Amino acid sequence: MHPSLIKARVFAALALILLTVAFTFPMIAFHGTLNKIDAQKGDEVSAFSTSVWNMYNQGRYKSVTTPKEAHNDLTKMIESSSEIGAASLPIWAVSLEAPNYPKEAFPEGIPVFFHFDGFSGEVHEMNTINHYVGMDPMWVGGTLEREIGIYALLLLSLFMIYFIAYNQKLVNLVMLVPASLPLLFIADYSYWLYWFGHNLHDWGAFKIKPFMPTVFGDGKIAQFTTHSYPTIGFYMIVAISLLSLLAFFAKQKALKEMAEA
Repeated sequence: MHPSLIKARVFAALALILLTVAFTFPMIAFHGTLNKIDAQKGDEVSAFSTSVWNMYNQGRYKSVTTPKEAHNDLTKMIESSSEIGAASLPIWAVSLEAPNYPKEAFPEGIPVFFHFDGFSGEVHEMNTINHYVGMDPMWVGGTLEREIGIYALLLLSLFMIYFIAYNQKLVNLVMLVPASLPLLFIADYSYWLYWFGHNLHDWGAFKIKPFMPTVFGDGKIAQFTTHSYPTIGFYMIVAISLLSLLAFFAKQKALKEMAEA
């Protein structure tokens, strides 16, 4: 076998493993669970979903209203009506600071984490703040992305497996999709930030002009200081992107040299 083909398969396999472990597996394991919890059917949550959520949420941020004994224990969080987020790795983190949210009560401000399939953090409090300035709750945006996300990742995983198993030029182009994940996420995230900032409602208690929320870095909205930065999930999709590019170019090289031989 051509050495570059071996490299291509190794790079693609590593990208597939990262995609599966960080996103696809926890998204499948937790699929539909939050709907059950919201519908007051916490007793129908499977032991498998519970164990996966507990494993992936070790050390993650929990709302300040969550009892300490319930941290990292989905069953106890359901029993205490605590705020429960997605199981997959968070990709982007946004936090707000304001005088009415003292450091003693909110040491990390009001943080919210964005996932492929939902949110985590102080989601309820963030939606309250959004309502204050006439902004829609976060769940209004990205509904299609959240609904098809798991199916899109499963399809992408199948294409990556096909890339590993077969040597076809057309299939090789598939690796450009996972390679573009960081750009696709930032583009989609930026679009929804723009949409929220330019579709304010008159029912907001505090009137502000349409604005573009900060995509990356620190900003200011009314009396709030904002912080918007990538988190662990984004670094994962960057790693997946780089590995996918390496796999793509390695196979391109192999196919070219094999055709010339």
